[in-house]
Amino acid sequence: MHKTRTHRQDGFKAHLAIEPETGLFTAVTLRPGSGPAHHEAAVAADLLTGEQAPVQLFADTAYDTGDARHRLHQAGHRLVIKPAPLRPAIPGGFTLDDFAIDTTAGTVTCPAQHTVALSPPSGQHHQRKAFFGDRCACCPLRERCTTAKAGRILTIRPHHDLMAAARRQAVTDAAWRADYRRWRPPVERGVAWIVARGNRRLRYIGAIKNDAWLHTRAAALNLRTLISLGLTRTNGTWVISPSSA
Repeated sequence: MHKTRTHRQDGFKAHLAIEPETGLFTAVTLRPGSGPAHHEAAVAADLLTGEQAPVQLFADTAYDTGDARHRLHQAGHRLVIKPAPLRPAIPGGFTLDDFAIDTTAGTVTCPAQHTVALSPPSGQHHQRKAFFGDRCACCPLRERCTTAKAGRILTIRPHHDLMAAARRQAVTDAAWRADYRRWRPPVERGVAWIVARGNRRLRYIGAIKNDAWLHTRAAALNLRTLISLGLTRTNGTWVISPSSA
């Protein structure tokens, strides 16, 4: 698994769903640390299966994939997922968002106002491509766009419009940014609780035993949180005092 772009290690990933206002864990699962089936974006929908209605969903860039956004959006959730930054082909140069991409009309216009057609979807991932070819040869913006002899080639993935809209929202929507800044710290605190006191290092061999350990730890932390919120047993029923909550 990748911890950073240069650091790899063996291990597992703990995936957590946390209600940020109380800090309660609503779902947890432990998966192997590598493989597309265990990626954060692939696990996100599983963590929400217990929800009875759409929720406001906060997540970091690990969950920012087109497929994940599409599934969660179709389920009616309001997404506050931090978009992953685009990497320009040339440092400081143009990114995908500097091109006018019309997936309905099937055209792409570059910053120099050259327009080309998008190819039909192809390959395992149904990607479309825009080939600028000779248009780049004498373009005055070439140095900010590409070093490829064959000219700039853009790859447009499925759900491009959804991803582009999310990037625009993160930049232009002040309420979106305020919500993300407000609720991220409680979630980070919940993650810190899970791994506190040496619990980043697992005790068992295999995903099944470690997943059982993770559920037990999350349940114990939830109980501690509920007690701090005023959980008491009255007339045979567990209740939380309104004044404490």
